[in-house]
Amino acid sequence: MTDPWYVLSAVLVSAAVTWTLRAAPFAMLAPLRHSALLAYIGDRMPVGVMVILATYTLRDTDPVVLTSAGPAALALAITIGLHLWRGSMTLSIFAGTAAYVLVTSVIAA
Repeated sequence: MTDPWYVLSAVLVSAAVTWTLRAAPFAMLAPLRHSALLAYIGDRMPVGVMVILATYTLRDTDPVVLTSAGPAALALAITIGLHLWRGSMTLSIFAGTAAYVLVTSVIAA
């Protein structure tokens, strides 16, 4: 049978490591709250994420084939248009995705 002190020490070490790992981000965040770099990254990150998602989505699109490029171009236009008009990333991404799925489903049917 395992020694109770061994089990207790393992539990205490595990609890200390878990607590430290969960508290560390909050401790490191306090000095960064007023950082100009963090504010800059926060402003630019949404656009960068959208560019990466669009590039990843369009990587397999064949620009010559209309059944491949058509739905992608329409969804991209809807996404960009809604984002410029409303400024809501959530709305534009969901609407562009819905348009792409709808058009590709209609073409495939």
